[in-house]
Amino acid sequence: MFNDKTLLITGGTGSFGNAVMKRFLNTEVKEIRIFSRDEKKQEDMRKLYKNDKLKFYIGDVRDLASVKNAMYGVDYIFHAAALKQVPSCEFFPLEAVKTNVLGTENVLTAAIECDVKKVICLSTDKAAYPINAMGISKAMMEKVFVAKAKTIPADRTLICGTRYGNVMASRGSVIPLFIEQIKSGQPLTVTDPNMTRFLMSLDEAVELVVFAFQNAQAGDIMVQKSPASTVGDLAQAIKELFSAENEIKVIGTRHGEKLYETLLTKEEHVVAEDMGGFFRVPSDKRDLNYDKYFVEGDKKLSSEEEYNSHNTERLNIEQIKEKLLALGYVQNELKGWNK
Repeated sequence: MFNDKTLLITGGTGSFGNAVMKRFLNTEVKEIRIFSRDEKKQEDMRKLYKNDKLKFYIGDVRDLASVKNAMYGVDYIFHAAALKQVPSCEFFPLEAVKTNVLGTENVLTAAIECDVKKVICLSTDKAAYPINAMGISKAMMEKVFVAKAKTIPADRTLICGTRYGNVMASRGSVIPLFIEQIKSGQPLTVTDPNMTRFLMSLDEAVELVVFAFQNAQAGDIMVQKSPASTVGDLAQAIKELFSAENEIKVIGTRHGEKLYETLLTKEEHVVAEDMGGFFRVPSDKRDLNYDKYFVEGDKKLSSEEEYNSHNTERLNIEQIKEKLLALGYVQNELKGWNK
């Protein structure tokens, strides 16, 4: 699908950036540009892959000039650059705004100016009914790309997005933490054992973005149906995989954490198109001519349930272990584990 095309990945040195780069590196893609602030990670990628298709651009999505510098000649963009850690965004909310909201505006502005054909913006379940700064900034990011999509013909630059749940074993996530705690003989620190989270692998996250690339219309938010588990069951499953006897210690919820995560709000579920393993949430096509909505009202009521990690398919411990064993990261950690 990217034959002789140039793909730009913002936040390209992150977990998702690496995964999507590896997915397309050995195809007929002409060039993959990695855009990020981290020169050390870029150097690590350069040495690891040694591939002339990879081009590296130092820059920051907060800086429009550096974004434009990386964008000339680009056909498609996967916009993954973001501040993602809930606690750090909670303590520094304006930093989340600068990267997640204003940075997205910069990427889209530059994409339109440089005649990029398609931009896929990556969002998170925390953007639905957000209660923390990270989720609020991502919800605003969604509003920005949906609004921006209305300003440009789709046949010139198509702008859409994806929303997905926790990516298993991604940097800063709980699975590497639990494994590190097991190996160092520490208790597994669980915030609330009844807390539920969607479980998606990096490969599944890439598939969602590819599906959006192939099927989304301008302003759409694409969502992949995902199973979930409780955090308590996840900790127990990892303990059993590693034959560990570490204590599971309940420490209480962190700043800005939810008991469960939502992938579709009630309002979105009403209008969403069920596409089998995915939902397509079309953008609201209304403009500022609101009279008919005030006078007549909207006859489509929010009768649907939201789609969240409490009411999706719930995995038991054996199913969680099976999903964990499919992850290369967990396989490697198990190989090196001598209890």
